[in-house]
Amino acid sequence: MFNISSDFIYLDYCATTPVDPSVLQLMLPYFSETYGNASSIYHRLGRRSAEAVEIAREQVAKLIHASPKEIVFTSGATEAINQALKGILYYYQHIGKHIITCSTEHPAVLDTCTFLSNQGAEITKLKTDHLGNISIDELHQAIRRDTILICLMFANNETGVIHPIEQIGTIARKHNILFFCDATQAVGKVPVNVVDQGIDMLALSAHKIYGPKGVGALYIKRRNNPIQVGALLQGGKQENNLRAGTLNVPGIVGLGAAAEMADRTQREESEKLKQLRDYLETSLLTLPETSINGDSLNRLPHVSNICFRYIKGTEIMAQLPQLALSAGAACASGSREPSHVLLSMGLKKEEAESALRFSLGRFTTKQQIDYTIDSVRSTVSKLRTASPIWNMHEAGLI
Repeated sequence: MFNISSDFIYLDYCATTPVDPSVLQLMLPYFSETYGNASSIYHRLGRRSAEAVEIAREQVAKLIHASPKEIVFTSGATEAINQALKGILYYYQHIGKHIITCSTEHPAVLDTCTFLSNQGAEITKLKTDHLGNISIDELHQAIRRDTILICLMFANNETGVIHPIEQIGTIARKHNILFFCDATQAVGKVPVNVVDQGIDMLALSAHKIYGPKGVGALYIKRRNNPIQVGALLQGGKQENNLRAGTLNVPGIVGLGAAAEMADRTQREESEKLKQLRDYLETSLLTLPETSINGDSLNRLPHVSNICFRYIKGTEIMAQLPQLALSAGAACASGSREPSHVLLSMGLKKEEAESALRFSLGRFTTKQQIDYTIDSVRSTVSKLRTASPIWNMHEAGLI
């Protein structure tokens, strides 16, 4: 069982997860015993490393219902996203340079799209409604003759809102457009099936599913009409010439083991987390001027993004050093700007700044949630009592 100091409660599983102890044990031999380079297949240590990589490839493929030959190992989801978007534009720009994405995507997508726009691509960013849902009608309307790619995440990293992936895949197929999906937050939490959902390319990361940091994977469809993607890195022929560099065998083994565990435990674990999440929300929503951000019926089971109006989320966290929470995406938590996701959903700046994300995980207990509820409720009440803005609201002046 994973264990940390008893006076610290980790509720930031969307940012990262601890390596599961069983995953770590499977990784250890590849640091100091079976340490061969997986490309050195002419001796035993190299062959054993190569075999371990292929086992992991099968495990990752099984989790998303792909073929092992469709999995390319990367340093993480950010690299996979970069390779997918840049590689697609490189190979298909003779057809068109128009890419459709969404304003609530992860910065790894949005920043890459900005880079591509400077290279001549045209980017259309779909808006969402106040619940974080995209409009299928607006997606239809955004499609042009020169559209080569629809790039939409499976589930949002801040609100947990899930996009209608199967519908999007159907639309993409109908118009002969490629569909890339950042499934970093969804994999291991909800069923992901690249075949049934019509996904042509998909990114995932080990450290979101209790594997190690610094390793991820890119799925590239190879059946029927294989997708052509340019390599992001040069300097070697690893990964079928798609990703140069010595393979991170311990990390890849960890990703494979984490994927196997996620595939085996996802349904039971997600139901447990949903019950704990719903209990947390029901208790915190008894506070006045408190509301959930996102579609409460169409979310990942472990994520809750809540506004505590008239105080800032960062102020709440400052009073609760024993709780690991988030006021936004981990990649942008150092920013002074409010969440671009919440602003895109129509929240006012002050509302977005009042939000906290609670993301539960494998090692979250009801006892921890009980403590969190009591701590957050008392802290919010204390901060509001001391807030002139809250007192003006209570007096009906604002």
